[in-house]
Amino acid sequence: MSARWLALAVYGMAISSAAQTAATVQMDFSNPALNPAHWVLTLTPDGTGHFRSERGNAPVDPAQGIEPAAVDREIRVNPAFAAHIFDMARHQKLFEGNCESHMKVAFQGWKKLSYQGPDGSGSCTFNYSKDKEVQGMGESLVAVAAGILEGARLESLLQHDRLGLDKETEYLEEAAKDGRVQQVLTIREILERVADDEGVMERVRKRARELLARAQ
Repeated sequence: MSARWLALAVYGMAISSAAQTAATVQMDFSNPALNPAHWVLTLTPDGTGHFRSERGNAPVDPAQGIEPAAVDREIRVNPAFAAHIFDMARHQKLFEGNCESHMKVAFQGWKKLSYQGPDGSGSCTFNYSKDKEVQGMGESLVAVAAGILEGARLESLLQHDRLGLDKETEYLEEAAKDGRVQQVLTIREILERVADDEGVMERVRKRARELLARAQ
């Protein structure tokens, strides 16, 4: 291959890679009865992304303890998880069409799945979808968001109520095991801070280390 053709091939691969990276899958979730009432999770094919949450007007629940602050930060999930999400988005034809079941089921929150990329764009909104792939994707992304919000709660507890970390890390460990929380990788930093803090109970530090092992 001549130098000219080699340069063109390399350039073409670079353009293709850039186009792939430019694609995003986003979930926009809203449920006024919850806190936070609204959040947006955006992922790119390499696993990087962004998460933003807004509290809403739901009354404060004293039983929940300290409320976590609103979140607005960059995140990272496992690249294999991100690749699976993008594969499903393309299998669903970029979410073009109606994915709401219109069945009489309990309100779980409106979930708007969107795809935007060089190969097209589309979106659909649902409370509950009869399409198992769409419903499953929604549940997985809600579980990723749940982990990020748990991380925000841990940050608040570490600063204001270290004894509260005992109950919270116990819940987080159980939720990570049964799938209510996914992609613990997103909160690696706060788990490392808890695990390394000698002012925190040893059983809490142990749970943080075990959760970090899941984030590998």
